[in-house]
Amino acid sequence: MNARATGAGLLTTAALVLLGALPADAAESLPPAPTPEQAASAPGTLETLSRFFARDGAVARSAAAPRVEGRSVPVRILSPDFVAGKPGVPVARVEFRASRAVSSDGRKASLWTVEQPGGWQVVNIATGDDEIRYAELGGGGLVFREPQIDAWYVQKGAKVLPLDEDAVRAVGRNGTSLAAYRDRVVRAYGDKLPGSAYARKGAAGGYGEPRAAEPAAAPVAAPGRGSGDGPAVTVASTTAGVGAGLALLLMSAAAIRRRRATTREP
Repeated sequence: MNARATGAGLLTTAALVLLGALPADAAESLPPAPTPEQAASAPGTLETLSRFFARDGAVARSAAAPRVEGRSVPVRILSPDFVAGKPGVPVARVEFRASRAVSSDGRKASLWTVEQPGGWQVVNIATGDDEIRYAELGGGGLVFREPQIDAWYVQKGAKVLPLDEDAVRAVGRNGTSLAAYRDRVVRAYGDKLPGSAYARKGAAGGYGEPRAAEPAAAPVAAPGRGSGDGPAVTVASTTAGVGAGLALLLMSAAAIRRRRATTREP
């Protein structure tokens, strides 16, 4: 999915520069910036989804008829500030929003959107709907992901509870206290924060700062989630503008998916 696949009507950076030269009344007549839901359901996005769902031949591109269901949800990722022990910071921070897309044959995908100067923009399509499903399972708590081990949790007060088996392995089926969880992630990642020797080596995973991605003229295929459902589609050209957190997430997720793909029994 390249920039054109996000749908006509999304303001580009160049358009925003020109906007400053428009008379006030002309600027006021422009349509409002797209919301995450509007970006996810834009015609260009739906066309890209049709190609995404048809990529393995399970359904014809013309018959995929993708639709976007419900509202987007914030996707929170374990915060490096929490790992660093900064007082008063939450356990996780919002990195992007996700919307559930469904094909005519029932398969699901997650649309990741980030806020750009002209509104929200889709930057990734991933197989399955983990982001939305775990947000629903969280029952109103603060749902977040620890990308280094692909674990999903929900924080409820001073308790951190597991939402998947990776999290169960990390904190036990009954969960742990927020303080104990901080101790665990400090031990696991405290020496991998930005500015650390680990980060300066450019090592992938952990909290090493990623190198800026080169702009891509075509969609970049990344390995699937590890469920065997096929590849995710990632827009590498947008990572430089999304921020280090999301770029790190994409790198970590890809590494985990590769690990699972190589360790799964035939």
